[in-house]
Amino acid sequence: MRPPAEPLPVPAAPAQTLTQALSPVQFAHPQANRAVVFQGVHIAYAFARAKRKTIGFSIGPDGLVVRAPKWVSLKEVDAALHEKSVWILRKLTESQQRHQQQQHSRIDWRDGSSFPYLGQTVQLCIDPTQGSTQLFPGASGAPQALHIGISAHASEAQIRDCVQAWLMRQARSLFEARLNHFAPLLGVQWKKLSLSNAGTRWGSARTDGAIRLHWRLVHLSLAEIDYVVAHELSHLRVMNHSPQFWDTVRSVMPDYAQRRQRLKQESLADW
Repeated sequence: MRPPAEPLPVPAAPAQTLTQALSPVQFAHPQANRAVVFQGVHIAYAFARAKRKTIGFSIGPDGLVVRAPKWVSLKEVDAALHEKSVWILRKLTESQQRHQQQQHSRIDWRDGSSFPYLGQTVQLCIDPTQGSTQLFPGASGAPQALHIGISAHASEAQIRDCVQAWLMRQARSLFEARLNHFAPLLGVQWKKLSLSNAGTRWGSARTDGAIRLHWRLVHLSLAEIDYVVAHELSHLRVMNHSPQFWDTVRSVMPDYAQRRQRLKQESLADW
């Protein structure tokens, strides 16, 4: 009897189709009504007329938005777009990469899953016997454990809301402590702290001493949190980003540039 013939090897599927390989890279805003091509990259953007003196460009999670005065022709808009093409492509790429990182770091809200807290990994522990939410140190190099006093049958949304409430309490307490640490060093006084959930800003400051800080900064390291705190408090002395402003930040944080760069590379966990 002849031995059975060995099966022929199945060729691996190509990484992408020919059509995909030949198609230009694309960025498409969901409300796009105009398009442009830069260096083979197709960009569909949302265009609108607005009461403003100049052409404005903004890039958010959805893509590129262009606003122009009524008296500016579309030809002039196209010229301005090409003039800003390098900046637009860089910002769109950065925005896309941030989105992909957020998707990759999406948290599953269930017993045993983990999330970042002050730059470290914390593991969730659903503990119906626990009277309140408490953080316990990990043993023998294990991550810290956040014990949540909630039903074992709680939904993902209920678990998420419970963790968020705890994180926001920690955020307010920590941010107030860091504001009180840096304010005297900078010779300023802050009046009010608000927790923000803004999509694109870590913080902001007003001349009346009101400070807004993104509560999800608590996912990051203390060094990065301190940079944002010092940055916003420095605005109470200099309300712009002039050399004088950066000198003010540097006066309390000589390595601010390195911290700022690390912050730019951060990607928040997807909630």
